[in-house]
Amino acid sequence: MKFKKSKAQWVYGFGGGHADGNAGLKELLGGKGANLAEMSNLGLSVPPGFTISTEVCVHYYANGRAYPETLKREVQKALSRVEKIAGGKFGHRKKPLLLSVRSGAQASMPGMMDTVLNIGLNDENVERLGELSKDRRFAWDSYRRFLQMYGDVVLDVPHYLFEDILELYKTEHGLNLDTDLAAEDWQAIAGAYKARIEQELGVPFPQDPEAQLWGAIGAVFDSWMNQRAITYRRLHDIPEDWGTAVTVQAMVFGNMGEDCATGVAFTRNPATGEKDFYGEFLVNAQGEDVVAGIRTPQPMTERARLQAGSSAPSMETTMPEVYAELCDMRDRLESHFRDMQDIEFTVQRKKLWVLQTRNGKRTMSAALKIAVDMTEEGLITHEEAIRRIDPAALDQMLHPTLDPDAEQTVLASGLPASPGAATGRIVFTAAEAETEAARGASVILVRVETSPEDIHGMHAAAGILTTRGGLTSHAAVVARGMGRPCVSGAGDIRINEEAGEMRIGDCVLKRGDVLTIDGAKGNVLLGEVPMRQPELSGDFAIVMDWADRVRRLGVRANAETPQDAEVARRFGAEGIGLCRTEHMFFEGSRILAVREMILADGTEARRAALAKLLPMQRDDFVEIFRAMAGLPVTIRLLDPPLHEFLPKTDAEMQDLAAKLGFDAGEVKVRIERLHEMNPMLGHRGCRLGITYPEIYEMQARAIFEAVVALAEKTGEAVVPEIMIPLVTSRKEFDFLKELIERVAGEVLSAEGEKLAYQIGTMIELPRAALRAAEIAKSAEFFSFGTNDLTQTTFGISRDDAGGFLKSYLEKKLIEKDPFATLDIDGVGELVRIAVERGRAARGDLHLGICGEHGGDPASIAFCEEIGLDYVSCSPYRVPIARLAAAHAALKKA
Repeated sequence: MKFKKSKAQWVYGFGGGHADGNAGLKELLGGKGANLAEMSNLGLSVPPGFTISTEVCVHYYANGRAYPETLKREVQKALSRVEKIAGGKFGHRKKPLLLSVRSGAQASMPGMMDTVLNIGLNDENVERLGELSKDRRFAWDSYRRFLQMYGDVVLDVPHYLFEDILELYKTEHGLNLDTDLAAEDWQAIAGAYKARIEQELGVPFPQDPEAQLWGAIGAVFDSWMNQRAITYRRLHDIPEDWGTAVTVQAMVFGNMGEDCATGVAFTRNPATGEKDFYGEFLVNAQGEDVVAGIRTPQPMTERARLQAGSSAPSMETTMPEVYAELCDMRDRLESHFRDMQDIEFTVQRKKLWVLQTRNGKRTMSAALKIAVDMTEEGLITHEEAIRRIDPAALDQMLHPTLDPDAEQTVLASGLPASPGAATGRIVFTAAEAETEAARGASVILVRVETSPEDIHGMHAAAGILTTRGGLTSHAAVVARGMGRPCVSGAGDIRINEEAGEMRIGDCVLKRGDVLTIDGAKGNVLLGEVPMRQPELSGDFAIVMDWADRVRRLGVRANAETPQDAEVARRFGAEGIGLCRTEHMFFEGSRILAVREMILADGTEARRAALAKLLPMQRDDFVEIFRAMAGLPVTIRLLDPPLHEFLPKTDAEMQDLAAKLGFDAGEVKVRIERLHEMNPMLGHRGCRLGITYPEIYEMQARAIFEAVVALAEKTGEAVVPEIMIPLVTSRKEFDFLKELIERVAGEVLSAEGEKLAYQIGTMIELPRAALRAAEIAKSAEFFSFGTNDLTQTTFGISRDDAGGFLKSYLEKKLIEKDPFATLDIDGVGELVRIAVERGRAARGDLHLGICGEHGGDPASIAFCEEIGLDYVSCSPYRVPIARLAAAHAALKKA
């Protein structure tokens, strides 16, 4: 083993009422190590151990997977202290101390990295462990677990090989459950495991405890870069350079007999946020039995048992004294950490040990309730409550629920592991889920149980269904964190993955059949069931109100229909930041009039076609203005190239010619004449208005006439903001501004009304950003169209970027997809320049952003930093933007 020289401290001990670290050292010790240190300092029953810092992980990868030179010495010193506290000796035959090795990054990554238990067991001391515990079955069970876990995690012997050996043995000996196996059975299985390991690797299983320990430590550091951890980090924006810590801890055993147990508990319900003690445990088991779904866990409380209709006894009745102690610990930990805690514990011979506490993963509805309740309880402030809600995760609140009035055929029931409802085609593997979702299909991932390797498929799926596992299983925890509906432990379902089918009684469903799951009730339903959209009230409304009081940035929506506008208002939008008028042209019969206008031979013919569109556009604007009830509405004049509205095939062209009374050949010629090699940089935006001013005249007239019409009907005053797209110069802008002002004057003269309006532009080209000072002398507002600004700054087509941006991300040439999160260094610099130069020329210049970045929390933080007045995003991202704007304001304060 190669070590590099360093004077740094690499190892931090804990246990026996003392620790080298504390909860404030998460960057160094990881979340697990920091919280174990904190609990030790609090005097709680924590098995002694030590944490190898994240700095070692960083060093490990920076130096060809070599450790610092002094690490081995520090580990030995820390291990001696653990031996003294625990009263055993690591590697000793007569009084063996066994160890666990676990990962622990500063951000929780449940199940994504590796764990090894029972390190230090070998052929020599396994019988001695049986003598000391007075339980040979426990000793051999622990040894076979160690062989299986170490073989899988450290030696890369496939997990299923061990499972096959175990299942074959049980079948040959007429045994059903793991608990049916005696000491001699486990001894035989351990022998079979060792033989299979030697067969696979060509060398025997390592018997030296020190070699076992360093093998496990290396495997945990290596797991930081396994595919599931990489995927999880990408999905949750966890930086790779954080690294993971490794925690080495004295083993305590929940599998020594009927007075032993292991479990996972949450101080509040992670699905609903209710202040209920929520969790599961198993008698005579080790921790992986609970989370892996190998055995169906038992409920913590009598209340939970009755609610679930379970016949399995609760911990409250099985171990009342330990349960009371655990309740006291629950209160202490939540009060101390001031957040809902996820606690892992073991009971060894009626003594309670806490193995871990961390801030628990929760659904968004639970996060909102917990934040509101803890604020009312005085545990946290309003500002802390706001900070605790992840803006991006608010998407979970938009999950539909099943329509209670719809016909429902319930096939099976399981546990309500993660709320929300989802409908999709059945798939049986994570790879299938990812493939089908990429094709646009909604899928339900159906598994016996999920494992960390399924993370990519779980993310791709609309919902997750497992036949094994409880409310704290891998599937449940990960689904809640992702906001995916999940039903776990649906034990009546039988899956035959090879045949591509699942069976519930006499009902057989095959791969591709449609299934619905209800994660709130735990039901599995046949076919597609109608959904209802959520009501965003209660705790959601309270937190949004707190956020609105804190934020400075306004939040508008991108909307072009009355329906979109109403949704935006319901979600709290303060106006429309982008109304794309071209979207209105595709509806119903009006597309024919649009095509007639495009193919018209001369100005007069074009005006005649536009006259047909005028009342349609005017009515659209009336309805949008009505829906927004006096709030600002920014209307972008026609932007895309005209060819987008035209038919593509010969048959479609012939059909159009017949409807318009044109010659089919002439139609084809005119369409070909409009063809451009690079249309997104061609005849579009303000260039259309300059070439065909009658188009913008019609649109301006429709806007002003709509304002007048609505004022006459309702008395409401509307101040439209008319936005000219794709300008590069003040001269372009002024040409079209004069056109719009002339039309406004004509409507004013005809209607005898006074019109208030603003004319501004979209800054979506680098030249416009650089010439912002000149443009601002004429424009009353800027709206940054960061979709096109990103395309033209990078020279990348957004529609084609998917083919190579993934490689850029994988090779770390860029940190984020620039179309998802604003490129601060390049595109952001252009925005900053335009803001500074524009405001220098016009002090009252109103500034906003209307690209997709307007709903991205990281981009919103930048908008706050440079002083924009508002962001605009899709209606369904308005709540995200409101909360992100509050986060940005609190960060800046």
